[in-house]
Amino acid sequence: MNHPQPPAPGPSNDLLTIALLSIDSPFFYRAGELTCEDVPLAIIAAAVDTPVYVYSRADLLRRARAFLETAGAATGPGRALVCYAVKANGNPAILRLLGEVGLGADVTSGGELFLARHAGIEPGRIIFSGVGKRAEEIAEALTVGIRALHVESEMELAAVAAVAERLGRVAPVGVRVNPNISATTHPYISTGLHGHKFGVPRERAIAILRAAAAHPWLRPVGLAAHIGSQITDLDPFVQAVRFLVELAGEMGREGIPLAYIDAGGGLGIDYQGAAPGAADWVRAVGALVGAAGYELIIEPGRSIVGRAGALLTRVVYTKEQGQKRFVIADAGMTDLIRPTLYQAYHPILPVVEPPKAAGDDELVDIVGPICETSDFLARDRALPSIAPGELLAVLHAGAYGYAMSSNYNGHLRPAEVLVEGDTFRVIRRRQTYDALLWGTE
Repeated sequence: MNHPQPPAPGPSNDLLTIALLSIDSPFFYRAGELTCEDVPLAIIAAAVDTPVYVYSRADLLRRARAFLETAGAATGPGRALVCYAVKANGNPAILRLLGEVGLGADVTSGGELFLARHAGIEPGRIIFSGVGKRAEEIAEALTVGIRALHVESEMELAAVAAVAERLGRVAPVGVRVNPNISATTHPYISTGLHGHKFGVPRERAIAILRAAAAHPWLRPVGLAAHIGSQITDLDPFVQAVRFLVELAGEMGREGIPLAYIDAGGGLGIDYQGAAPGAADWVRAVGALVGAAGYELIIEPGRSIVGRAGALLTRVVYTKEQGQKRFVIADAGMTDLIRPTLYQAYHPILPVVEPPKAAGDDELVDIVGPICETSDFLARDRALPSIAPGELLAVLHAGAYGYAMSSNYNGHLRPAEVLVEGDTFRVIRRRQTYDALLWGTE
């Protein structure tokens, strides 16, 4: 499988991004300062300190509405449900914003179900996915009356049936099918092959649907597939949906009619290269589902929040070590683990716009304060000369940034800020040291 690699080092790696920032991004230079919407990032850093995640309200709403409008057009009014993947970014303010504009939620735990409900998202617009649902979580989902539980094994179906019978509630279930379709992405976020833990093969999916249809406390309602994350080729999505549509048709002819096809999520964004737009993806899968007469469910996450957010960090020191030059920032793998975990590439820009022809670009490793060699935000990155005290913005960091942050090495999780026009507000305060004592005696 091809692993995504950062571009070859060169003086224009991230500076080229400057020219592209005004395209499809809320972050851009104005009067020499990097801004989010109409707020200079330096003002946010002065008010809130660093590290801090910064999100654009307008960008979040624009992307969410694009999914809603395209999905409705592809399938017809009332025939599509866009369930935001809460795992991408579960900040309650962001969830409430997306829920108010019309998105449902795709959750993978009782905690995410709690967050979705706390944000006001209606239970009938919530799908519960994931391979390891505990009985308590299943009970919580059935009690509030969510749209469906997506089961991923025969044992899980039995657990859902037992909880449903105990509660006296018929459980709506979908089956996540593993279509054995390869999608080019990092192996840690590829989920659609038989060697992965997710879903079940076709014949087992049929057996599960038959068992659900025969059970008095179960009601089969749909089929789902999710083949991976950060996928930038539409063909694997189309293959997976065709597979589901054909299987749903076969079940219908057998007397087990299904209401919807869940095409999953996983649409990539252009961290460093071209990626299909949301409209292209929705039209490609929606047309197939709509033509077959099923409702469409999709689960976008990264493609809504990814480019809407940036991690703002301050340079603490610089350091020469042999042939290496290190820029040591106050944000590291505890704030943004994607570069460490997936070798992911994020554009990084100075908050103060560099001179157009300074001629002092240098290759640097941008690293954090964590006691691990793998603690880096970028390696061999070409940037203008950076001095201690300067601010850097790690772009396209709205998805799987704060959501995967930690307190490793005793570091505090960062603040989060939402920008609206020329104002901003803190939507999650920075942790204090007391947070490190939570739950202890």
